[in-house]
Amino acid sequence: MKYKSTRNPQIKITSAQAIAQGLSHEGGLFVPEELPKMGENDILNLCEKSYAERAFEIFRLFLEDFSDEEIRYCVENAYGGNFDTENIAEISHLLKGTYILELWHGPTCAFKDMALQILPYLLTVSAKKTIPDKKTAILVATSGDTGKAALEGFKNVEGTTISVFYPEEGVSDMQKRQMQTQEGDNVFVCAVKGNFDDCQNGVKAIFTDKNFASELEKNGIVLSSANSINWGRLCPQIVYYISAYAELIKNEEIRYGEKINIVVPTGNFGNILAAYYAKEMGLPINKLICASNANNILTDFINTGVYDRNREFYTTISPSMDILISSNLERLLYHLSGENTDLVNKWFSSLKENGRYEVTPEVKEKISGLFYAGCCNDKETKAAIKDCFGSYSYLMDTHTAVAYKVYGDYKKSTGDNTKTVIASTANPYKFGAAVFEALGGINSGEGTDEFDIIEKLEAMTKTVIPEPLAATKNKAVRFRDVIEREKMPETVMNFLTK
Repeated sequence: MKYKSTRNPQIKITSAQAIAQGLSHEGGLFVPEELPKMGENDILNLCEKSYAERAFEIFRLFLEDFSDEEIRYCVENAYGGNFDTENIAEISHLLKGTYILELWHGPTCAFKDMALQILPYLLTVSAKKTIPDKKTAILVATSGDTGKAALEGFKNVEGTTISVFYPEEGVSDMQKRQMQTQEGDNVFVCAVKGNFDDCQNGVKAIFTDKNFASELEKNGIVLSSANSINWGRLCPQIVYYISAYAELIKNEEIRYGEKINIVVPTGNFGNILAAYYAKEMGLPINKLICASNANNILTDFINTGVYDRNREFYTTISPSMDILISSNLERLLYHLSGENTDLVNKWFSSLKENGRYEVTPEVKEKISGLFYAGCCNDKETKAAIKDCFGSYSYLMDTHTAVAYKVYGDYKKSTGDNTKTVIASTANPYKFGAAVFEALGGINSGEGTDEFDIIEKLEAMTKTVIPEPLAATKNKAVRFRDVIEREKMPETVMNFLTK
């Protein structure tokens, strides 16, 4: 299987090249030449397998230039004792037919671990195949969770360095502390004045800067990405949706062929795009429900066909979704436009120059058939946390609460009672202050220690602070730098060539 660029029809490369490179040189994203299909026997055969075994079978379909031994090496190292549950992704029941897919049992308590625990293995194997004599520099923009998960995955991995940029005021206190206290000899963390889009645009600009690449080449360094623009990040996300369906069959919650809805809180569109890919591979999915916070650009786009980032940006209590440029949407539009690279280039040039684009009526109709979109503000998010805990004694984080609220709106507006899986993207203690307030707790104001708050939340809810978060309390802060976006290239170069 070869991989193509969304912006250049002439490019066809192997999966190892796509993973090692991360982003196509002209700015396009890599996609599979053809999506593999999974039928009834393929999915039923997964039911009695472990999560790592399921991942192995699915990766074999996408990584045809990897040997079985190489794929086993990757999945067995990624999905083992580093998660706090043998099932890796647990499924909790709210009520009959409504399930929470807990994707946060990894070392950083966020769904990004599901992909970023395996990406370092995929990348090092890919690098040995394609750039054996080079050092790989991972460059990451984060709205909170990707940064810590990538740092944890790549710390002290031989032949790599990792630089992470996050918005100074756009992450939770716990997310910031996790990144600032990161251990590892090959890691660098820096805050940027601005929002996530400023960080993301800064990283993309570095990737497409030929002079920057030339300078790194002199030092034997090549850039790659751990954001979901990298196919090696996105492919593992497909796995957990297929695995969840197999697990529901195994638990006799559904029969094969029975359709399910999937609800995903998303900002950069990667997590819900993975569900779309699973559907296109043959997973019986009825509706993909896209949940946004007050930064509701995806809701507006799915409902109107117009993507317009010329709007107010909100800093919310679900900061990982505080995004106005959803990078992975490009992959979806590439597929739905019939792989029309001219259209994709036109749309994304317009986004860069004018801050907006409008898709064709044909593409809009396809989107409407696949997706439902909704959004909610912070007040509604807190109400959802309180309602879910009061109704089901289930404590959810602010992002999962957005999905919970939007799913409730979807049911009311459609009357659809299809069994539904809600993707839960973070442990509630990562956003403890907001969750505590949602349940009626009172914070004493700015400067309150986040550990005091989560200890109160623990006592209030009779739940347990996860060990990886508790452990950051006594770690030394290593990274305090705050820079303007324009300083990102210089900052990266200084770190890589020191």
